Amino acid sequence: MQKRAQILFPALIAGIIVLMVSNAIRSSFGVFQIPIADEFGWPRADFSFAIAVQNLAWGIGAPIFGAIAERFGDRKAIVLGAICYAAGLVLSAYAMTPGQHQLLEILVGFGIAGTGFGVVLAVVGRAASDENRSLSLGIASAAGSLGQVFSAPVAEILLGILPWQIVFMIFAAAILTVIAVLPLMRAPERSDGPVAEVSMGAALRQAFRDPSFTLIFLGFFSCGYQLGFMVAHFPAMVTEMCGPISPSGPLAAIGISSTSALGAAAISLIGLANIAGTLTAGWLGKIFPKKYVLAAIYTGRTLFAAMFILFPITPLTVVLFSIGMGSLWLATVPLTSGLVGHIYGLRYMGTLYGIVFLSHQIGSFMGVWLGGRLYDAYGDYTLVWWIGVAVGAFSAIVHLPVRERRMTPLPA
Repeated sequence: MQKRAQILFPALIAGIIVLMVSNAIRSSFGVFQIPIADEFGWPRADFSFAIAVQNLAWGIGAPIFGAIAERFGDRKAIVLGAICYAAGLVLSAYAMTPGQHQLLEILVGFGIAGTGFGVVLAVVGRAASDENRSLSLGIASAAGSLGQVFSAPVAEILLGILPWQIVFMIFAAAILTVIAVLPLMRAPERSDGPVAEVSMGAALRQAFRDPSFTLIFLGFFSCGYQLGFMVAHFPAMVTEMCGPISPSGPLAAIGISSTSALGAAAISLIGLANIAGTLTAGWLGKIFPKKYVLAAIYTGRTLFAAMFILFPITPLTVVLFSIGMGSLWLATVPLTSGLVGHIYGLRYMGTLYGIVFLSHQIGSFMGVWLGGRLYDAYGDYTLVWWIGVAVGAFSAIVHLPVRERRMTPLPA
């Protein structure tokens, strides 16, 4: 009788820890939006642009760190990423001008790339069995949401008792702790048959010539736009645009008595809902074509976003939207990475997914940057929100023509 493949294994456990800590810190940056802008008297666009630069650097760094991992080893890439991440946070604590913050966020973005989905999911994908790969990628992706559950509330609590500079220092120490679990981060060199003999250059050329790779690349843009905007601006948007919280209501009873606290809690609630959503997406990817599941997720995101902005923003609609959008939050990640691995093989999955992820981060850059610019121009976030609705609808459509079949590798 054939032994059933394990769902949990050492590389997955280590990946969960790395992604949880890395994403927890990254997801908290929106909470710093108002404190830093208020301390220096900056317009909203200045710190928004710093976060936008961080996201773009993360996207540029993803294929670079994917290639470093494939050339020199996964663990060395993660160590380098953790060092970049910590150094960027420490130096940012001493930054006094918008330009300094924006420049240092390049270092933070590269750190996120080295400790983020591109490198970690490639290891998990190689270590997982064929039977459970989609589910394993879903579990690892859900770990990012687990970090997000407590990141914004913890940042909000720390900012209530400590200067933001000290909080950055604490986060820098936290990201360095992931190095302790790296001995578990081992994965076999999985053979994809002929693809194992293909050079990286040949694999890249084949992917670039494939229209499906272009469609996957374009489709990931809206995911980044929506996530980038919400992580950077949603806490501030809730703080300023949400109706008052009733002193006798259920939110006040659990300690959420201000819209500022609700904004931080909304990011946490999104992360909590996404744990179930991402695991479900990974499971669905085992049963149905991944492109159709992706199209359904983007359709759901579009509908939730449109309904939220069409109704008055109240504590109830914030909670309902956070649960709905949260269930779809990172659900695209295991499906997109799994689609890349399925079509183009596992040998260069880190690099190829990193290139696709660049589109995600270009979208994230646009969402964060436009959020700040259009807020300063119009005094609210309505226009940038509707742009997010439009790009979400675009992604729902663009995944449908993807040809979800294994490509035969071309000779080098």
